[in-house]
Amino acid sequence: MDKNNIIRVSKEFRWEMAHALWHYDGLCKNLHGHSYILRVTVKGPINKNTSDAKLGMVIDFGDLKQLVNQNVVKLFDHSVVLNKDMNVPELNNIDELFDRIHYLPFQPTAENLVCYFAKIIKDKLPKEIELISVRLNETANSFAEWLAE
Repeated sequence: MDKNNIIRVSKEFRWEMAHALWHYDGLCKNLHGHSYILRVTVKGPINKNTSDAKLGMVIDFGDLKQLVNQNVVKLFDHSVVLNKDMNVPELNNIDELFDRIHYLPFQPTAENLVCYFAKIIKDKLPKEIELISVRLNETANSFAEWLAE
């Protein structure tokens, strides 16, 4: 990477999702939802190839949008996320309410979810683009942030 022209680029994504925390000692043990905001920040060199349609860009915002929407937002929007240890077979039989349910191998806290989303995004980015941070707001004033450092 050209150290003189490394730029950070960020994009935000929003969706609705429900979760519950298995064996938690507070209100979040109950099924509830949030309006999630995910901010993805990447860095890379500015494209200086004058014959490339992406001239002057680190990454096309549209490409970043498509990558995150395809691999995170579309999968989790209006879904229910639960720890696989609390697998409740009855939920799987109620398509009217639970046709978008994800059992993940961890407690679906903001901290664990932001790490999970960061890995998904990092694995899909072009090789010249580096994931710097992923911030997941669970509420207007509560968030977890994954940092590459």
